Amino acid sequence: MLTTWFLLVAVMIAAYVVFDGFDLGIGVLHLFLARTEEERRLLIRTIGPVWDGNEVWLLAGGGTLYFAFPLLYASGFSGFYLPLMIVLWLLILRGIGVELRMHLDSPVWRGLFGGAFGISSLLLTVFFGAALGNVIRGVPLQRDGYFFLPLWTDWNVGPQPGILDWYTVIAGVVAVVALALHGANYAALKTSGELNVRARRAAAFLWPVLALVTLVSLAATLAIRPDLLDNYRRMPALFAIPALVAASLFTMRSMGRSGNERGAFLSSCAYLVLMLVGAAAAVYPNLLLSTTDPALNITIYNAHSGEHALAVGLIWWSFGMAIAVGYFVFVYRMFKGKISTGNGGHGY
Repeated sequence: MLTTWFLLVAVMIAAYVVFDGFDLGIGVLHLFLARTEEERRLLIRTIGPVWDGNEVWLLAGGGTLYFAFPLLYASGFSGFYLPLMIVLWLLILRGIGVELRMHLDSPVWRGLFGGAFGISSLLLTVFFGAALGNVIRGVPLQRDGYFFLPLWTDWNVGPQPGILDWYTVIAGVVAVVALALHGANYAALKTSGELNVRARRAAAFLWPVLALVTLVSLAATLAIRPDLLDNYRRMPALFAIPALVAASLFTMRSMGRSGNERGAFLSSCAYLVLMLVGAAAAVYPNLLLSTTDPALNITIYNAHSGEHALAVGLIWWSFGMAIAVGYFVFVYRMFKGKISTGNGGHGY
């Protein structure tokens, strides 16, 4: 049951990264890809019907984490209080940027809120990447299960690190490049004409950068946490995961070159999922690693709710996810196909 809930939390995080990832990527790229107000509006309309629904996976993942592993929720939300507040304000700013930019027919107004949407999307990708970096690197957990992290210290990885150091910055860069490429593939899938061409060029430009930073992040991770290979050594079949990550990268490149926009987008989805699966496989059964003493790690065994609660909760979780999945299938089928200047406005 504990492993089941560990997997469910991982699935919901992966779903958020895949679905809201291309929203964030569009936000990062829309100020650079679009050259006119009409093209900027077109790019935002590619995510207009779905961007707020995609954030459901973030809320559901947080709720599931709170239900299944309350100690991790309490410890993480206490120790990461400052970055969580920053993320909260960035999410608010991003939503305001999308929803308010068309309320006044003014270039200054639209530029202000378009910039807010782009900058908040960029900073969110950095913080989400750094958050994963903190989970993999570890935090200075105390015996009571709590910790405190300043935003940064001396930028070195050690027993008392900051939220931002050289390793978590690398993780943030990987997130920015990966989600920008994901957004470029989605823009190519949903647009046509010159905007489509520029989106495909952006994806082609970002691909080698992503391949490079992926290798750099792997080397950095093994340098600071060689013990993360323990699960892979115990279960050699797990080494298929990094092989599949490489395969997804090469498939993405091949599909992009051949003009298969759907294949390129699905390959970027696979890359994101496999990277997260690889991280989850490495840290299991740990939920949060300690930088001072491995005995203080928060694991699925010392952080979980009661067995009865988990068993009953699994039933209700299944009902809720069935509704959510049904809604997503309905919405994405309704708004499938390319966006053009003449179909649907959605207010954006």
